[in-house]
Amino acid sequence: MGHNIAVYGASGTTGQFVLAELEKRGHNPLPFGRAQATADDPAALDRALEGAAAVTNTAGPFAVTAGPLIAAAERAGIPYVDVAAEIEANADTFARGASIPVVPAMAFFGGLADLLVTAAMADWDSADEAHIAYGLSGWQPTAGTLTAGQVSRERRDGRRVRFRDGALTYHGDTAPVLDWEFPTGTRQVIGEFSMADVVTLPSHLRISSVTDYMSTEAATGLQAAQARQEPETFEVDVRVRRAGEERRLTASGKDIYAVSAPLAVEAAERLLSGRFKTTGVASAGAMFDAPDFLAALSDVIQTKDCS
Repeated sequence: MGHNIAVYGASGTTGQFVLAELEKRGHNPLPFGRAQATADDPAALDRALEGAAAVTNTAGPFAVTAGPLIAAAERAGIPYVDVAAEIEANADTFARGASIPVVPAMAFFGGLADLLVTAAMADWDSADEAHIAYGLSGWQPTAGTLTAGQVSRERRDGRRVRFRDGALTYHGDTAPVLDWEFPTGTRQVIGEFSMADVVTLPSHLRISSVTDYMSTEAATGLQAAQARQEPETFEVDVRVRRAGEERRLTASGKDIYAVSAPLAVEAAERLLSGRFKTTGVASAGAMFDAPDFLAALSDVIQTKDCS
Protein backbone atom coordinates (compact mmCIF):
# COMPACT_ATOMS: atom_id res chain seq x y z
CA MET A 1 0.00 0.00 0.00
CA GLY A 2 1.39 3.40 -0.96
CA HIS A 3 2.02 6.29 1.39
CA ASN A 4 1.63 10.04 1.14
CA ILE A 5 5.23 11.29 1.18
CA ALA A 6 5.96 15.01 1.09
CA VAL A 7 8.92 16.16 -1.02
CA TYR A 8 10.41 19.57 -0.29
CA GLY A 9 12.33 21.06 -3.20
CA ALA A 10 10.31 18.95 -5.63
CA SER A 11 11.05 21.16 -8.64
CA GLY A 12 14.83 20.65 -8.40
CA THR A 13 16.87 17.96 -10.15
CA THR A 14 17.02 15.54 -7.21
CA GLY A 15 13.46 16.40 -6.22
CA GLN A 16 12.22 15.37 -9.66
CA PHE A 17 14.07 12.07 -9.42
CA VAL A 18 12.54 11.47 -5.96
CA LEU A 19 9.03 12.19 -7.25
CA ALA A 20 9.51 9.70 -10.09
CA GLU A 21 10.88 7.05 -7.73
CA LEU A 22 7.95 7.46 -5.34
CA GLU A 23 5.46 7.10 -8.17
CA LYS A 24 7.34 4.08 -9.53
CA ARG A 25 7.01 2.40 -6.13
CA GLY A 26 3.29 3.16 -5.84
CA HIS A 27 3.45 6.04 -3.38
CA ASN A 28 1.60 9.35 -3.54
CA PRO A 29 4.10 12.23 -3.62
CA LEU A 30 3.09 15.53 -2.06
CA PRO A 31 5.43 17.99 -3.79
CA PHE A 32 6.06 21.45 -2.40
CA GLY A 33 8.75 24.08 -2.44
CA ARG A 34 9.68 27.57 -1.37
CA ALA A 35 6.74 29.05 -3.28
CA GLN A 36 4.39 27.23 -0.90
CA ALA A 37 6.50 27.24 2.26
CA THR A 38 9.75 29.02 3.01
CA ALA A 39 11.99 27.61 5.71
CA ASP A 40 11.28 30.60 7.98
CA ASP A 41 7.48 30.09 7.91
CA PRO A 42 6.57 27.31 10.40
CA ALA A 43 2.82 27.61 9.75
CA ALA A 44 3.30 27.15 6.00
CA LEU A 45 5.55 24.14 6.57
CA ASP A 46 2.93 22.64 8.85
CA ARG A 47 0.25 23.08 6.19
CA ALA A 48 2.49 21.48 3.57
CA LEU A 49 2.95 18.39 5.74
CA GLU A 50 -0.73 17.86 6.47
CA GLY A 51 -1.67 14.33 5.52
CA ALA A 52 1.95 13.26 4.93
CA ALA A 53 3.29 10.04 6.42
CA ALA A 54 6.92 11.14 5.93
CA VAL A 55 8.90 14.00 4.41
CA THR A 56 11.95 13.98 2.14
CA ASN A 57 13.93 17.21 1.97
CA THR A 58 15.79 17.77 -1.33
CA ALA A 59 16.03 21.57 -1.03
CA GLY A 60 19.45 22.98 -0.31
CA PRO A 61 21.20 24.76 1.14
CA PHE A 62 20.39 22.43 4.01
CA ALA A 63 22.04 24.81 6.44
CA VAL A 64 18.85 26.84 5.89
CA THR A 65 16.16 24.19 5.32
CA ALA A 66 17.03 21.14 7.44
CA GLY A 67 16.44 22.53 10.94
CA PRO A 68 13.04 24.12 10.24
CA LEU A 69 11.78 21.13 8.28
CA ILE A 70 12.88 18.67 10.98
CA ALA A 71 11.00 20.83 13.49
CA ALA A 72 7.90 20.70 11.28
CA ALA A 73 8.24 16.92 10.96
CA GLU A 74 8.46 16.68 14.75
CA ARG A 75 5.26 18.69 15.10
CA ALA A 76 3.58 16.40 12.59
CA GLY A 77 5.05 13.27 14.21
CA ILE A 78 6.45 11.91 10.95
CA PRO A 79 9.93 10.67 9.92
CA TYR A 80 12.32 12.93 8.01
CA VAL A 81 14.92 12.10 5.34
CA ASP A 82 17.20 14.51 3.49
CA VAL A 83 19.87 14.35 0.80
CA ALA A 84 22.27 16.89 2.32
CA ALA A 85 25.90 16.70 1.26
CA GLU A 86 26.87 19.78 3.27
CA ILE A 87 29.30 18.76 6.01
CA GLU A 88 28.34 21.57 8.37
CA ALA A 89 24.59 21.17 7.85
CA ASN A 90 24.82 17.46 8.65
CA ALA A 91 26.87 18.22 11.75
CA ASP A 92 24.16 20.66 12.81
CA THR A 93 21.49 17.98 12.38
CA PHE A 94 23.35 15.46 14.54
CA ALA A 95 24.00 18.11 17.18
CA ARG A 96 20.34 19.14 17.15
CA GLY A 97 18.90 15.68 17.74
CA ALA A 98 15.22 14.85 17.16
CA SER A 99 12.20 13.18 18.71
CA ILE A 100 11.37 11.40 15.44
CA PRO A 101 13.45 9.19 13.13
CA VAL A 102 15.72 11.51 11.11
CA VAL A 103 18.15 10.31 8.45
CA PRO A 104 20.38 13.06 7.04
CA ALA A 105 22.64 12.74 3.96
CA MET A 106 20.58 9.84 2.60
CA ALA A 107 21.99 10.20 -0.89
CA PHE A 108 24.92 9.33 -3.12
CA PHE A 109 27.22 11.53 -1.05
CA GLY A 110 26.84 10.47 2.57
CA GLY A 111 24.38 7.61 2.75
CA LEU A 112 25.96 5.31 0.18
CA ALA A 113 29.46 5.36 1.70
CA ASP A 114 27.99 5.04 5.19
CA LEU A 115 26.18 1.87 4.14
CA LEU A 116 29.29 0.51 2.42
CA VAL A 117 31.64 1.17 5.34
CA THR A 118 29.13 -0.21 7.85
CA ALA A 119 28.71 -3.37 5.76
CA ALA A 120 32.47 -3.72 5.28
CA MET A 121 33.18 -3.46 9.00
CA ALA A 122 30.59 -6.17 9.73
CA ASP A 123 31.69 -7.74 13.03
CA TRP A 124 34.46 -5.22 13.72
CA ASP A 125 33.57 -2.95 16.63
CA SER A 126 36.21 -0.40 15.64
CA ALA A 127 38.66 0.48 12.89
CA ASP A 128 41.80 2.57 12.55
CA GLU A 129 40.99 4.09 9.16
CA ALA A 130 38.22 4.38 6.60
CA HIS A 131 39.11 5.48 3.08
CA ILE A 132 36.38 6.34 0.56
CA ALA A 133 37.45 7.01 -3.03
CA TYR A 134 34.93 8.46 -5.49
CA GLY A 135 35.83 7.45 -9.02
CA LEU A 136 33.45 9.61 -11.03
CA SER A 137 33.83 9.98 -14.80
CA GLY A 138 32.83 13.60 -14.33
CA TRP A 139 30.56 15.85 -12.29
CA GLN A 140 27.88 18.10 -13.70
CA PRO A 141 26.68 19.91 -10.57
CA THR A 142 23.16 21.24 -10.30
CA ALA A 143 22.46 24.82 -9.24
CA GLY A 144 21.49 23.49 -5.81
CA THR A 145 24.81 21.68 -5.44
CA LEU A 146 26.74 24.83 -6.29
CA THR A 147 24.73 26.99 -3.88
CA ALA A 148 25.06 24.49 -1.04
CA GLY A 149 28.79 24.16 -1.68
CA GLN A 150 29.23 27.91 -1.52
CA VAL A 151 27.40 28.07 1.81
CA SER A 152 29.68 25.35 3.23
CA ARG A 153 32.83 27.07 1.98
CA GLU A 154 31.76 30.33 3.56
CA ARG A 155 31.03 28.62 6.88
CA ARG A 156 34.54 27.18 6.99
CA ASP A 157 36.24 30.28 5.52
CA GLY A 158 37.35 28.34 2.45
CA ARG A 159 39.37 25.85 4.48
CA ARG A 160 39.44 22.08 3.94
CA VAL A 161 38.01 19.65 6.48
CA ARG A 162 39.66 16.54 7.91
CA PHE A 163 38.51 13.91 10.38
CA ARG A 164 41.45 12.67 12.41
CA ASP A 165 41.70 11.22 15.92
CA GLY A 166 37.99 11.56 16.51
CA ALA A 167 37.57 15.22 15.56
CA LEU A 168 36.94 17.52 12.62
CA THR A 169 39.81 19.89 11.94
CA TYR A 170 40.20 22.69 9.39
CA HIS A 171 43.20 23.39 7.21
CA GLY A 172 44.35 25.80 4.54
CA ASP A 173 47.05 23.67 2.94
CA THR A 174 46.88 22.23 -0.58
CA ALA A 175 45.16 18.89 -1.03
CA PRO A 176 47.42 16.03 -2.18
CA VAL A 177 47.01 14.42 -5.60
CA LEU A 178 47.67 10.69 -5.94
CA ASP A 179 46.77 7.57 -7.90
CA TRP A 180 44.03 5.22 -6.66
CA GLU A 181 43.61 1.64 -7.83
CA PHE A 182 39.91 1.23 -8.55
CA PRO A 183 38.56 -2.17 -9.65
CA THR A 184 38.42 -0.91 -13.25
CA GLY A 185 41.88 0.63 -13.22
CA THR A 186 43.99 3.49 -11.92
CA ARG A 187 42.51 6.97 -11.58
CA GLN A 188 44.13 10.17 -10.38
CA VAL A 189 42.35 11.48 -7.30
CA ILE A 190 42.48 14.48 -5.01
CA GLY A 191 43.08 13.39 -1.42
CA GLU A 192 41.29 14.74 1.64
CA PHE A 193 38.37 15.86 -0.54
CA SER A 194 36.05 15.61 2.45
CA MET A 195 32.37 14.90 1.96
CA ALA A 196 29.48 14.21 4.36
CA ASP A 197 31.21 10.92 5.26
CA VAL A 198 33.41 12.72 7.78
CA VAL A 199 30.23 13.43 9.78
CA THR A 200 28.01 10.43 9.14
CA LEU A 201 30.54 7.64 9.74
CA PRO A 202 31.93 8.88 13.08
CA SER A 203 28.38 9.44 14.31
CA HIS A 204 28.00 5.70 14.91
CA LEU A 205 31.25 3.88 14.05
CA ARG A 206 34.43 3.90 16.12
CA ILE A 207 36.90 4.95 13.42
CA SER A 208 39.90 7.12 14.23
CA SER A 209 40.38 8.51 10.72
CA VAL A 210 38.01 9.04 7.78
CA THR A 211 39.46 10.21 4.44
CA ASP A 212 37.69 10.91 1.15
CA TYR A 213 39.23 11.04 -2.32
CA MET A 214 37.70 12.50 -5.49
CA SER A 215 38.67 11.73 -9.08
CA THR A 216 40.28 14.73 -10.74
CA GLU A 217 37.74 14.51 -13.59
CA ALA A 218 34.95 15.09 -11.09
CA ALA A 219 36.74 17.87 -9.23
CA THR A 220 37.38 19.66 -12.52
CA GLY A 221 33.75 19.27 -13.53
CA LEU A 222 32.59 20.67 -10.22
CA GLN A 223 34.67 23.79 -10.78
CA ALA A 224 33.60 24.18 -14.41
CA ALA A 225 29.88 24.10 -13.50
CA GLN A 226 28.60 23.10 -16.93
CA ALA A 227 25.01 22.15 -17.73
CA ARG A 228 24.08 18.51 -17.13
CA GLN A 229 24.34 16.33 -20.24
CA GLU A 230 25.38 12.67 -20.33
CA PRO A 231 25.14 11.22 -16.78
CA GLU A 232 28.43 10.37 -15.13
CA THR A 233 29.41 6.83 -14.19
CA PHE A 234 30.75 6.14 -10.73
CA GLU A 235 32.80 3.74 -8.65
CA VAL A 236 32.85 4.18 -4.89
CA ASP A 237 35.74 2.22 -3.43
CA VAL A 238 35.67 1.79 0.34
CA ARG A 239 38.61 0.42 2.31
CA VAL A 240 38.48 -0.08 6.07
CA ARG A 241 41.66 -0.94 7.95
CA ARG A 242 42.43 -2.28 11.40
CA ALA A 243 45.73 -3.54 12.75
CA GLY A 244 47.12 -4.29 9.29
CA GLU A 245 43.97 -6.00 8.02
CA GLU A 246 41.87 -4.45 5.23
CA ARG A 247 38.27 -4.97 4.18
CA ARG A 248 37.04 -3.52 0.89
CA LEU A 249 33.67 -2.99 -0.77
CA THR A 250 32.97 -1.17 -4.01
CA ALA A 251 29.78 0.15 -5.57
CA SER A 252 29.26 1.15 -9.18
CA GLY A 253 26.50 2.65 -11.28
CA LYS A 254 25.46 5.70 -13.25
CA ASP A 255 24.18 9.22 -12.46
CA ILE A 256 24.86 10.37 -8.91
CA TYR A 257 21.71 12.51 -8.76
CA ALA A 258 19.38 9.81 -10.10
CA VAL A 259 20.85 7.24 -7.68
CA SER A 260 20.14 9.52 -4.73
CA ALA A 261 16.41 9.04 -5.31
CA PRO A 262 16.19 5.27 -4.64
CA LEU A 263 18.50 5.72 -1.66
CA ALA A 264 16.22 8.37 -0.12
CA VAL A 265 12.96 6.63 -1.03
CA GLU A 266 14.15 3.24 0.22
CA ALA A 267 14.99 4.95 3.52
CA ALA A 268 11.53 6.52 3.75
CA GLU A 269 9.87 3.18 2.99
CA ARG A 270 11.85 1.41 5.69
CA LEU A 271 11.02 4.09 8.23
CA LEU A 272 7.32 3.74 7.43
CA SER A 273 7.36 -0.07 7.54
CA GLY A 274 9.23 -0.33 10.85
CA ARG A 275 12.46 -1.66 9.32
CA PHE A 276 14.80 0.61 11.26
CA LYS A 277 16.92 0.37 14.38
CA THR A 278 16.53 3.58 16.37
CA THR A 279 14.75 6.90 16.63
CA GLY A 280 16.27 10.36 16.69
CA VAL A 281 19.02 11.38 14.28
CA ALA A 282 20.97 8.49 12.77
CA SER A 283 22.96 7.95 9.59
CA ALA A 284 22.06 5.30 7.04
CA GLY A 285 24.29 2.58 8.50
CA ALA A 286 23.07 3.22 12.04
CA MET A 287 19.39 3.39 11.13
CA PHE A 288 19.17 0.44 8.74
CA ASP A 289 20.57 -3.04 8.07
CA ALA A 290 23.36 -1.98 5.72
CA PRO A 291 23.87 -5.22 3.70
CA ASP A 292 20.13 -5.69 3.29
CA PHE A 293 19.66 -2.06 2.22
CA LEU A 294 22.39 -2.32 -0.41
CA ALA A 295 20.96 -5.59 -1.69
CA ALA A 296 17.57 -3.93 -2.14
CA LEU A 297 19.13 -1.42 -4.55
CA SER A 298 21.12 -3.91 -6.61
CA ASP A 299 19.30 -2.88 -9.79
CA VAL A 300 20.84 0.61 -9.68
CA ILE A 301 23.91 0.15 -7.46
CA GLN A 302 26.12 -2.88 -8.02
CA THR A 303 28.10 -3.77 -4.89
CA LYS A 304 31.14 -6.05 -4.89
CA ASP A 305 33.36 -7.38 -2.09
CA CYS A 306 36.96 -6.76 -3.20
CA SER A 307 38.68 -7.70 0.06
